[in-house]
Amino acid sequence: MGETTVTTLEGRQGPTTSPIAEDRVGHRFRTPRRPRLWFEILLIAVSYWTYSLIRNAVPEQKTQALNNADWIWKLEHHLGIAVEQSVNHAVDSVTWLIVGMNYYYATLHFVVTLGVLVWLFRCHPGRYAATRLVLFATTAVALVGYYFYPLAPPRLMDPASGTRFIDTVAVHQTWGSMASGNLKNMSNQYAAMPSMHIGWSLWCGLTIFALASVPWVRVLGLLYPVATLVVIVATANHFWLDAVGGMLCLAFGFTVARLWYGALPYRLPRTVAQGPPLELTPLDR
Repeated sequence: MGETTVTTLEGRQGPTTSPIAEDRVGHRFRTPRRPRLWFEILLIAVSYWTYSLIRNAVPEQKTQALNNADWIWKLEHHLGIAVEQSVNHAVDSVTWLIVGMNYYYATLHFVVTLGVLVWLFRCHPGRYAATRLVLFATTAVALVGYYFYPLAPPRLMDPASGTRFIDTVAVHQTWGSMASGNLKNMSNQYAAMPSMHIGWSLWCGLTIFALASVPWVRVLGLLYPVATLVVIVATANHFWLDAVGGMLCLAFGFTVARLWYGALPYRLPRTVAQGPPLELTPLDR
């Protein structure tokens, strides 16, 4: 898919990039290259360490974060979508369900994202770098949101303001949030906007839907961000509008990749040539 062959004067045939890669990529900024495993492992490790360092280094502006949370809550009431508290209390009443959601929140955010990266690396090497760029750009712009708009999650809102969200991790004594229990001093508790649980899960879901060949797997891809949205609300870790922020960050990530590669990641060739394409002679042109 997406590859053509070129016959030289000597009669040899060699692979070239697809017309999309040549017309929209080769004459723009960068042509997809075969990813190197050691470099990708190092890049992901360093990038996540840097992301965590910067995110947790943002000042925990508690007063401003709580004020912003009150404003978000009032805005959602004005829009008629302030149902997070009802969802939180309803799901918390079913112990096995909320405990499962706590572990979902803590684990799948990383497990599924890494799994999709590995799948792309192995099965779609020509699209890997561009799709990875979407994820990295999405995460990078989220750091800007954490710095300029501190926001308390619903579970940390002051009950005196008329809201009584349940911190499901604390109540059920599970681990499901780096900002609860003994881990709360290791993470910025007021970095709820935008939600990278939504940004990353939607990235995973769209990638699976666009590239998977098995229909039921594609359906699961679409259901994954929907389930994640329910989980972040039910566990009182995010407002609905935090999810909107995550979606906007993802849109920014796709825009960066589109400008850098000249095409959306999913339209790039699935594979890349082992070596540089053969040069065309004037007669071939």
